[in-house]
Amino acid sequence: MNEVIDVVTVDSEKAQGLKTLGWVSYVLHLIVAAGAVIPGAQPGLVLLLVALVLDLVKKDDAAGTWQASHFAWRIRTVILAGVLYLVTLPLFLLLVVPGMIAWMLVSVWFLYRIVRGMVAMNANRAVGV
Repeated sequence: MNEVIDVVTVDSEKAQGLKTLGWVSYVLHLIVAAGAVIPGAQPGLVLLLVALVLDLVKKDDAAGTWQASHFAWRIRTVILAGVLYLVTLPLFLLLVVPGMIAWMLVSVWFLYRIVRGMVAMNANRAVGV
């Protein structure tokens, strides 16, 4: 009986640790996403990279849990946003106003993905399903 309790306690502690890490990552992403949407409030690439590295390093710990979808969600979101920003960069450099509109759309999409993930995390459920 003690073995069952110990396994449940360890799994519960692991799940709580992963959830805490997920919240840290989501908050860092949220700061970056909000900064991208609000003109002049760019907090920098460093926070985004810190969150991405956290997700990449810890994603294997979440394998087989509902939280694994959150790690994949955040990693995909950052990679897709990065690609979209790079694709729209020439437009931004050549035609400032259309480029700004394109970057704003990417930023709003990025913010939406982060908030959607946070809502799912708060409900203790997988995201993107």
